[in-house]
Amino acid sequence: MNKIITVIILFLLIGTTLVHTQEAGMEWEMLNQEVIDLYRAGKYEHAVVIAKKALEVAEKNVDPNYPGVVTSLSNLAGIYVAQGQYAQAEPLYKRSLAICEKALGPNHPDVARNLENLAFLYRTTKQEMEADKFKARAARIRAIKR
Repeated sequence: MNKIITVIILFLLIGTTLVHTQEAGMEWEMLNQEVIDLYRAGKYEHAVVIAKKALEVAEKNVDPNYPGVVTSLSNLAGIYVAQGQYAQAEPLYKRSLAICEKALGPNHPDVARNLENLAFLYRTTKQEMEADKFKARAARIRAIKR
């Protein structure tokens, strides 16, 4: 009887966790879509607020290496770039790159996308050598036959 109760309790706990994670995923998706809509409308300041909330939801409710965290980091960084706030964007892009490399490996196309984001940022801030370095690495990844 005790084993049955233990199994039932474990099942309920796992079920509750899954529902919570699913709800967080749905909340993140809604926030992320709102960020995209605000960005497209040029409402960057409001987009930053929502992007930070989306990042918080992703970090709090799922694995820190979850693709949603990478997306949220990149979205927030992109908004900062659009606002000319390059110093705020750089660490976000670098963190996004580090997560991608760890989760997907150094030669994954998503890593190339993150490298291209950093290259764009460095080119925009006149850091040509850094931009060239990241762009070249991205190109090498893109050239890999899959």
